[in-house]
Amino acid sequence: MKQFFLGLVTCAAIGGVIALSRSGAAPDRERDGDPNVLKIEAGEKNPWTSLKLNNDPNQFTFAVVSDRTGGHRDKVFSRAVQQVNWLQPQFVMSVGDLIEGYTTKEETIKSEWDEFDGYVKRFEMPFFYVPGNHDLTNKTQVAKWGERYGKRYYHFTYRGALFLCLCSENPPDMGTIDKEQQEWVAKTLEANKDVKWTFVFMHKPLWVAKDLEKNGWGAVEKALAGRKHNVFVGHVHRYQVFERNDTQYYQLATTGGGSRMRGPQYGEFDQVMLVTMKKDAPVLVNVDLGGVLPTNLKLPDSDEKARPSKKKDTFPVTGKLKLDGRPLAGATITFHMFNKETEKYTQVCDGLTDETGKFTVTTYTKFDGAPAGEFVVTVVKTAKGGYYDGEIQEKSQLAERYATPGKSPIKVTIKEGTNDLNLELDEK
Repeated sequence: MKQFFLGLVTCAAIGGVIALSRSGAAPDRERDGDPNVLKIEAGEKNPWTSLKLNNDPNQFTFAVVSDRTGGHRDKVFSRAVQQVNWLQPQFVMSVGDLIEGYTTKEETIKSEWDEFDGYVKRFEMPFFYVPGNHDLTNKTQVAKWGERYGKRYYHFTYRGALFLCLCSENPPDMGTIDKEQQEWVAKTLEANKDVKWTFVFMHKPLWVAKDLEKNGWGAVEKALAGRKHNVFVGHVHRYQVFERNDTQYYQLATTGGGSRMRGPQYGEFDQVMLVTMKKDAPVLVNVDLGGVLPTNLKLPDSDEKARPSKKKDTFPVTGKLKLDGRPLAGATITFHMFNKETEKYTQVCDGLTDETGKFTVTTYTKFDGAPAGEFVVTVVKTAKGGYYDGEIQEKSQLAERYATPGKSPIKVTIKEGTNDLNLELDEK
């Protein structure tokens, strides 16, 4: 954040005048005219804890914005630009999915990038692009990216830290780091082996795949091993922290992208992450954009329009879940619909039980219910509890049949109007 320095001139007679430089280390009477020196009248007893300012000259703060698209909502990202300006980081990083994309129409691609560039030009600090699958869906979009922004992956250093901006999208091989990029990563890390920290940015959480050698992440992770680092991604539109490679990988929520917005309990909220690089390690904090307000408490207006997805009508669905007759808390209940053509189950909606076993179902937006129809219901309760979306396979504490659509004995019918369900599990 922006550094603030206090210069106070008092006329108290007790004690001497203490002047502190940027380091906060010792008096500097020769620099009394320096506006960056704190000046204060000190007495035998003083109403402050210390005069050592948190202003190491090598300390810096940057922001990370997440997915803007995938059915984006109006006036979120464009307002977030101003909200980040209020927070005053030194620069802003991204993790991709900046435009809706998914088209080969050059006119549409240009229009969407023109719109996005118009927003990021309002940042009061540099913005660093990272591509997502919406941005590089096909060869036409890859060519247009090259015309506008040049490199799809690159790096830079700042105050002893290395920033790796990777491309996880190489159409038609989406969700991959190709051989050329793997070799570049290894060479870049070797050339910057003395940095104090490495920050990695890309779009997809490639480490959740079954074959990390095939998608290229295994090679990148091997090159990163042994160094202090963090990884930042988006794509899933849900906040989650992964412990890997003796560090933390952060999957960010959204900055305006499609989201059911059920709150931090589900990892669904609009955010930026603020990262402050201190002397030895970074300090990271999630900033919920709903709480970043100006002094007049009014967010600026915006002409950014939503791109909603097609939706079926939904109807309220609530219920209670019991295991052997007792309420079951912290379990994720998911409704699946069977497709006769593909002979596969599709996840439609879900909910999380509270301490009394109650749940409310969401399909598109917070607690909007479910479409009418017949569903198979799965129930999963992991060891760590909380919402489970199946992204990482975790063993359920319940019988296996309840976690698998093809085996689950629980079936429900949702009708137009209000639906109240009572689900019973039998573990005996």
